[in-house]
Amino acid sequence: MPGAGSVDVKHLPVTPALARYLACSSTAPDPVTASLIERTVATGDAAGMMVQAEQATLLTMLAALAGARSVVDIGTFTGLSALSFARGLALGGQVITCDNDARWHDLAAEHWNRAGVADRIDFRLGPAAKTLRALPETFRADIVFIDADKMNYPGYVDLALPLLRPGGLLLLDNVLLDGYVASPDLADNALLRRCAQTMAALNARIAADDRLDVVMLPIADGLTLARRR
Repeated sequence: MPGAGSVDVKHLPVTPALARYLACSSTAPDPVTASLIERTVATGDAAGMMVQAEQATLLTMLAALAGARSVVDIGTFTGLSALSFARGLALGGQVITCDNDARWHDLAAEHWNRAGVADRIDFRLGPAAKTLRALPETFRADIVFIDADKMNYPGYVDLALPLLRPGGLLLLDNVLLDGYVASPDLADNALLRRCAQTMAALNARIAADDRLDVVMLPIADGLTLARRR
């Protein structure tokens, strides 16, 4: 259902052709980013976990606009989101990035080093919830980015919100879940259906949270930007 003041005619479906046009109309990836994307695509099916090139540009831009000194990146994979945030950090800033799987850490570290940002990135192996709970009580994040296992998004949000400073950004990737959030019952398997139901409920909860100003962008598989009031 359209929100108050919305005009349906201005909402265009993001077709594959339009998605390609949007990507081509954004800043092209630099050589290090292009290499990391190419090497990630070569991993096969796992490459679906990678943020898109235009998202990487947006993450750098958001970090720079926020003057970010502390970023928490939940879901490292091959390190593209951590690399992107690190490039936008204020002087002396740090990205804490975590993942349950170290298989791609060498690939990530290679490109962090090539980009000259390895000293700004702190990789932590283990469950994201454990990493978040282990942060000092005094820790405050400028940005928290969630791009990990979808069923655990609600728990990650609950742990992340107290960490955000006023004016800080909570970013959630894959909030459209290939469109199934609008109609979870259309999902063709039980796990996808549960993920879509979980994500749809979380999207509604975040939009109604009076601690946040929220906008959902139809970039890639959907990206929510929520600013802590």
